Amino acid sequence: MWGRGKPMAVSQGGVTSGQTSGQGTEEMDHFEQSAAFRGTRVQPFVACAPLTRSLNISRRAAPTPIRASLLAPAAPITVRGWDGSESGTQNLSLIVADPETSKGLVHRYLITVRQNMRAGTASTLTRGEVRGGGRKPYKQKGTGNARRGSTRSPLIVGGGVAFGPKPRDWTIGMNKKERRLALATALQSAAPDMVVVGSVAEAVPEVKTKNLVAKLESIGVFPMEEKVLLIVAEPTEAVALSARNVENLSVNRAEAVRIYDLLNADRIVVESRALDFLNAQFGLDLGEEEPEVEGELSHTAA
Repeated sequence: MWGRGKPMAVSQGGVTSGQTSGQGTEEMDHFEQSAAFRGTRVQPFVACAPLTRSLNISRRAAPTPIRASLLAPAAPITVRGWDGSESGTQNLSLIVADPETSKGLVHRYLITVRQNMRAGTASTLTRGEVRGGGRKPYKQKGTGNARRGSTRSPLIVGGGVAFGPKPRDWTIGMNKKERRLALATALQSAAPDMVVVGSVAEAVPEVKTKNLVAKLESIGVFPMEEKVLLIVAEPTEAVALSARNVENLSVNRAEAVRIYDLLNADRIVVESRALDFLNAQFGLDLGEEEPEVEGELSHTAA
């Protein structure tokens, strides 16, 4: 052992403090001459402080426990009529993840959803699967070239692919409670970008993209210039077909909000009934039904 203090003797039974004995000197000379210490500077053996004392000095305080979830403060969201007038506010208060873990939780949920969308059908042919290649291209010796036994080597044009992709299952899992918590955290964090409106189905009774865009622009949302997410309680065919022709506009049902559309949107338009459903589903009055991991395809009516 190395340290600072009085010299100590080394014996087969352990280290004993005191004056250096002849046996300790012999063992120290042995270490100096051994292959492990050859070429290194060997310091004399000295007494070390007791281990318990060093542990008491370096004792650290216990880490603060991280809460799994907590109720977020109520976020007021402006309620607007389809004529652009304000008619009050409506609160959004959901049970969200702890700030220490929320970012990683939402990111993991997004990765899970995106990875589960992969078909995993990419496939290439190896040199043994490519048609042909049974003939040796040239003799083994005498040509000056590297020896070659097949015309379907990965080094040759028309040959197989080395270490190419093969069909595989990319599906990964995530706990149900984590999925709920991640989606609720993303919804709560998007509250500043939300605006609450009345029934979209009543505002757009017929299939007309121009009418839907005009209604959204009247409340200060411009789907032709920014990415917009429309969350409705019960989407109708007229709303779904009217929004389908706008590239930056996505329509989600309240019970099946897509995490990618939610994080990708610049502005979020929520029906009043849909916001009540979100508060009931992810707030203190937790619903019994589990929301879908991923919603319907954008612009598709339920």
